[in-house]
Order: sequence, then C-alpha cells, then structure tokens
Amino acid sequence: MLSRRSQPEATPLSMAVDRSDPAATLIRVGGDLAYTTAGPLRAEVDRVLADPPPVLVLDFTDLLFIDSTGLGVIVHAWREGQQCGTALRLRAVPRFLETILDMTGVTGLLDRPLGGESRTAAQNVVEHATGTA
Repeated sequence: MLSRRSQPEATPLSMAVDRSDPAATLIRVGGDLAYTTAGPLRAEVDRVLADPPPVLVLDFTDLLFIDSTGLGVIVHAWREGQQCGTALRLRAVPRFLETILDMTGVTGLLDRPLGGESRTAAQNVVEHATGTA
C-alpha cells in the first residue's frame, strides 16, 4: 500500500476547444482524466451542450491516463448529447482507452445511433486510424 506521500501526482488535464466548424465542436483532451482533474472537462462539455452542436468530438491524442471518473465524463457527454440531439464522437483514442471502453461496455453505448444516424462503434471509437470526425 502506498502512503499518501509516495503516490504519484496526476498530470494536469489540458483542454483546447475548437468551435470553428459549426457542425462539430472539438475538445482536445490531454494529460490525466481522473477524479482530481475531470471537473473542468465535464464543465466544458456542459457549456458546449448548452448551445448544442450537431456533433461533439472528444480528441484524446494527448491523453495519458483515465480512471472511472474520467470514463464517467465520457458517458455524461454521450447521455447529455442524446438528450439535446448532439452525437458524440471520439477521435485519436489511445489503445488503453479503447480497451477500457470495450471492457466496460461503453463502446456499445457509444454505438447507439442518435436519431437516424447509423455509425458503428468502430467508427466512433477507432477514428484515430483516419483522424476524421
């Protein structure tokens, strides 16, 4: 068991929001998305969805770590997006996050279409292969 002093500190969360495309707001997420750092991302998701775009893209190119709280922010973004008509897409998903999404069933959740949209889980989660949204 690690003492409180020997636990590594979280890498700060970094975020950049790009609203230049009216059809899709992009939030780039980097660092650690964890209990101690997830609040700002959740707040930004809520701000974006207050005036909902057709698509919200979460780009995880620089993500280093995620815990259950961070995973909860992704689910929150999906659930709130469903309620306001915004599709959630994940881009540049690191392998560790892809594994967690699959193991927890979140990949299947993200696969649920919004209205008539027919994207597959592979398209939602594995956009890092093409870098498209």
